[in-house]
Amino acid sequence: MSRPYPLLKTPLPGPVAKAIVDRDRAFTSHAYLKEYPLVIARGEGVMVEDVDGNRFLDFMSGIAVSSTGYGHPKVIAAVQDAAARFLHICGSDFYFEGMAALCERLARLAPGSTPKRVFLTNSGTEATEGAIKLARHATRRTAIVAFKGAFHGRTTGALALTSSKARQHSGFGPLLPDVHHVAYPNRYRAAAGTTDAQLVAQSIAEFEGDLFTRHLDPKDVAAIFVEPIQGEGGYLFPPDGFLRALRDLCDRHGILLVFDEIQCGVGRTGTMWACQHEGVEPDIMLTAKGLGSGMPIGAFIARESVDEWQGGAHGSTFGGNPVCCAAALATLDLVENRLMANAARMGERLISGVRKLAERHEVIGDVRGRGLMVGMELVKDRGTKEANPEASRRLVDTAFQHGLLLLGCGKSVVRVAPPLVIDEVDIDRGLDLLGDSLQG
Repeated sequence: MSRPYPLLKTPLPGPVAKAIVDRDRAFTSHAYLKEYPLVIARGEGVMVEDVDGNRFLDFMSGIAVSSTGYGHPKVIAAVQDAAARFLHICGSDFYFEGMAALCERLARLAPGSTPKRVFLTNSGTEATEGAIKLARHATRRTAIVAFKGAFHGRTTGALALTSSKARQHSGFGPLLPDVHHVAYPNRYRAAAGTTDAQLVAQSIAEFEGDLFTRHLDPKDVAAIFVEPIQGEGGYLFPPDGFLRALRDLCDRHGILLVFDEIQCGVGRTGTMWACQHEGVEPDIMLTAKGLGSGMPIGAFIARESVDEWQGGAHGSTFGGNPVCCAAALATLDLVENRLMANAARMGERLISGVRKLAERHEVIGDVRGRGLMVGMELVKDRGTKEANPEASRRLVDTAFQHGLLLLGCGKSVVRVAPPLVIDEVDIDRGLDLLGDSLQG
């Protein structure tokens, strides 16, 4: 089935795009990091069109944000209806139905059977900040443990938990004190023959046999923050039993377990939440990115027994904006009704296709994925597994020139995370483009 994308009318970037890029570079903060010169004009489904009329197939969803694709009519209708009624009321101080409905929906959708309470934010970073405050308040403890390679945001508190790239920390210290990091289990880089059970045992031993013995009394630990699938750290999928072992560890020591599902949640892995693949309930869960189909909204969802702070202890002027709540409710309708199942089906096709590419391209050292969250780790040599960041950067850039949008993560991983609306035709076309890009 022929579709009117990808379609490249000009060299990239085209003349109109180049003018906008130059204008942007002249006036925007140096802090902005642009992946490649994509200047979007509009989108539809999994297609992105730039200002010069070039069309691309999107395999990155704006960093897993555009969950329902671009311009989904049900999301657009919900946004337009909400915007026509009122654009803003502060949900920290007043009431409106959309906020009550979204909080109820998220509380009921959250993993586990215990009652939940929901606080709405503008972003994933704000959800992390709120969860840090709540964990410390609920436990009257100060220490936080996170994982090496983690990404939880770039505001000061969240940044202290983030352990993704040194440049994200450079020049900003001192950060939030009493934050500690341990290794995230890595199946691909474990010693040959290591089983999942052994890898889990090694990880828990780093807590019990090292961190809690030499550096930190577990009685001082408020929470352990973990991504059920590590995103910016390299699309790492932990060994089976890891989340359950963390749950048991936290229960032994009275520590709160916080799952950061900002990137891996809202249907991306074929279930509403990635932690549901292991059936583990956290004490607090973070969500954002795909929750609003591109509208800025996030949340932290806590067990009711944890959410024991008083009114005014936390707040947000714009968190839970009425228009964003409407987008989130429409998104959840779509994800629950069809897109979550579609992610599971299309994910099988995508992962199978990428593994076939790995059979033909030695540079692909590992393929790992669940649903529409797939990582390809590129290496210099499959035997040594030495990371190949140059190949990762080259593949992302070459794919852009072929009309395919990708993003890197970790040291040398290319992530594949298309919108959840993708179908077989676009999966197969994307795989063809990926193969062409690997060839140069």
